[in-house]
Amino acid sequence: MKIAMVGQFPPHFGGVGVHIHTLSKKLIENGHEVYVITYPHKNLKDIDGIHVIGTKTFNIPGIRGLLFKKSAKKALDNLCKHEDIDIIHGHYLFPAGAAAVEIGKKYGIKTYVTAHGSDMFELYKKQSFMRNPIKKVLKNADKIFAVSNALKDEILSTKIKGITDKTSIYWNSVDTEKFKEINNKNKKNKPTVMFIGNLIKRKNIPTILNAKKKCKTDFNLVIVGNGPLYKDLQKKVKNENIEGVIFMGAKKNLENIIPTADLVILPSFSESFGLVLIESLACGVPVIGSNVGGIKEIITPNVGLLIDPNNASSLSKAIDKILSDKKLYNKFKSNARKRALDFSEVKIPYEELK
Repeated sequence: MKIAMVGQFPPHFGGVGVHIHTLSKKLIENGHEVYVITYPHKNLKDIDGIHVIGTKTFNIPGIRGLLFKKSAKKALDNLCKHEDIDIIHGHYLFPAGAAAVEIGKKYGIKTYVTAHGSDMFELYKKQSFMRNPIKKVLKNADKIFAVSNALKDEILSTKIKGITDKTSIYWNSVDTEKFKEINNKNKKNKPTVMFIGNLIKRKNIPTILNAKKKCKTDFNLVIVGNGPLYKDLQKKVKNENIEGVIFMGAKKNLENIIPTADLVILPSFSESFGLVLIESLACGVPVIGSNVGGIKEIITPNVGLLIDPNNASSLSKAIDKILSDKKLYNKFKSNARKRALDFSEVKIPYEELK
């Protein structure tokens, strides 16, 4: 069968792209043909047998989503005219999901959408003008996937007619062959605590810096990622004389970077899942995360600790507890990969292919 995906895709950085890439590779492995329509990028190319189609649009803050909806619709429409597409799958409810359901409806093609988190927790809940467009996507999609139970509950709370019957869980997955523990023979003077993600308000990085000032344990804090807060965070580190903070910028080879960490933290204010957590666990690295959304569905008492994202002391105490208690640390470390294996199987979610 021929499947058309719409959404963020490598070399664009982020969990949605990883999700689409992983599912697409599985589909190719099973003999299907996959096309991905994504945001423009100078380095876009077909990879792993996946046909990658870049859209033509401008990256203008504030209206980027609306522009991509229009350009993605045009690209998807063109694809459907030239290829006998069997399934359309939009990743992220708006704009990708909106483009997918509109073209799916036009051609009578079965359309799936996946909610990835901030589309419901941020756009839908906090941007009132986005509620009707997102409700329209949920109403018109044939099937809806949520990447965590918390996100599924948020979708069901819209009370759209028939929403319960067509909404189901489809977990993110991790490649445990790619993400694995590496014996790091280089002795370090002090532990490495790592944050990996986009440097945006929702990820709550200032609280990490505030927590570091409060910690009794000495460690290097490595921040991997880029985003609008990059310069402000660097200024905070300099102005408040916070020692041992390293900004690495965005990196592609996370499978080589994560194993160098002793602890990975994700103190987001909201998070539908937290892909970096299962990638870290697959590398045998203990984790700390906010007691919110999908994070609390990943972190069990055997692999890490949950904290209050609004309280820097909660995070600092958790870091100190793990790094200073060797028995607890070894317990988390020994159970980490076992937990990641719960998310290692890539399942094809489409009813037509089961």
